[in-house]
Amino acid sequence: MLGRRARGTHRAWVHRIDRAGPSDYNARQTVWAGGSLGIPMEFDLFYELAVPAFAGRTERQVYEETLEEIALADDLGFHTAWLTEHHFMPEYGHSSAPDLFLAAAAQRTRRIRLGLGIVPLPYHHPLQIAERAATLDILSGGRLELGVGRGFSPKEYGAFGVRPEESRTLVAEGLEVLLQAFSDADPISFAGRHFQFQDIHVRPRVVQRPHPPLWMAAVSPESFERAARLGLGVLAGPFKPWFMIKEDIRRYREAFAHHHGPSSGLRPRVGMTLGVFCLADRQQARAIARTNITWFYRELLRLTGPILSELQNGYEYYRKFGALAPLLRGGVNLPVLERLGMVVAGDPEHCRKRLQVYADAGVDHLLCAVGAGASPTADNRRALALLGDQVLPAFATCASL
Repeated sequence: MLGRRARGTHRAWVHRIDRAGPSDYNARQTVWAGGSLGIPMEFDLFYELAVPAFAGRTERQVYEETLEEIALADDLGFHTAWLTEHHFMPEYGHSSAPDLFLAAAAQRTRRIRLGLGIVPLPYHHPLQIAERAATLDILSGGRLELGVGRGFSPKEYGAFGVRPEESRTLVAEGLEVLLQAFSDADPISFAGRHFQFQDIHVRPRVVQRPHPPLWMAAVSPESFERAARLGLGVLAGPFKPWFMIKEDIRRYREAFAHHHGPSSGLRPRVGMTLGVFCLADRQQARAIARTNITWFYRELLRLTGPILSELQNGYEYYRKFGALAPLLRGGVNLPVLERLGMVVAGDPEHCRKRLQVYADAGVDHLLCAVGAGASPTADNRRALALLGDQVLPAFATCASL
């Protein structure tokens, strides 16, 4: 729970972003609502910096080719490039220092926003996160999106000497420290269970005012409601089926409407990760997805299967019908992933039709795992170009505000 001073300050801050001016929160007025936001669904990119052995690429190749893909996406009109943070996950995720990677991306791009999705707060001191976030915000000219969360890997918790049972309070205190570090207060002090300091001058300062947009990773239904209560954007997926996330979005928006009225200036923001591959030849797109995106989800579900199994109890209606059974017993293939709304692969017409489902349900940032890190970059670049030319424009019409 945020402290009283941080809560009061945070409620007064308006989260508004427009590509016309990355550090100007007031560039575009938005409609606060418990349902549709009245704004277009933005298309983002999502990277784990995967280095699967079967793909035959080195780490250096993956890094360089991903930077080139982000530069291309900048020209094509994608909104944000998100990098997650993982440690000790060979092949699946080699993104252990995403802020350094995004600093390099900042120098190759002009408009695309750069997202840390997410920084696991229990592994880091929040003052260091504030300093590094501000550095990236400066280097990018005010294009940082900052996501935070708890992390999920027992190996990471063990290696960093963090007790998983303390993760909730570490996140709560860490977020409170971040908000103070981003505020106009100078110096700042804090006395909590995990962090204590006096008269600290945090430098450098963020470019965006009052701070970069804040997001929280959410897995359980309760975590969606917690993000809503704190007035944060929510990042969902990628390992939960759509029927779960759709229910989570409904809960999040209801909770947001309960805690933050129109006068707060805050609006709900929903980001969701999805495996996406689009080519002019539908069968070729599906063939690539069948190999590469399926590999990504198999690895992901291998890592998160215990979490998904535990979550099943929170969705009583679906548990009775065994909707998660294929995932929990390892039967991951493209038809199953498509049926569960976790992958969209095909030609532009098919992609537009399937992606409209997510827009209609209130997803306003679609984090596209294009190729999911396993596809050759030449295929990814073709898919990005086709998405930019024939899919993104269909979702760019903004409702009259």
